[in-house]
Amino acid sequence: MLPIPMFFQQAAPAAAAPGGGDMLMSLMLPIGMIVIFYFLLIRPQNQRMKKHRAMIAAVKKGDTVITQGGIIGRIFKLGDDEVTIDTGEGGKLRIVRSMIVDVKNKPDQAPANDVKEG
Repeated sequence: MLPIPMFFQQAAPAAAAPGGGDMLMSLMLPIGMIVIFYFLLIRPQNQRMKKHRAMIAAVKKGDTVITQGGIIGRIFKLGDDEVTIDTGEGGKLRIVRSMIVDVKNKPDQAPANDVKEG
């Protein structure tokens, strides 16, 4: 008679733990993975989106912005969904407001009469 391979043989049933402990243990891995994904991926992404929305809502005329395509310009006109930026030398572009990646405000310049003491 041929031997039956191990994976075709049925294993003897293990003694069940009282209170359904096997079911709880089998659910721990998926629950743990969901918690890890939440804290490492989902939560940081939601925080980034919230900061981006706040930044876009706070832009004003005269701010220097950088678009997703790498275009740098000064805000010339604001609309609800669109922004017109002046790219210099008379070039103006209409872009969608959500394509603004970064806002670079003018740095405060020191008055000309201030002298640094060394």
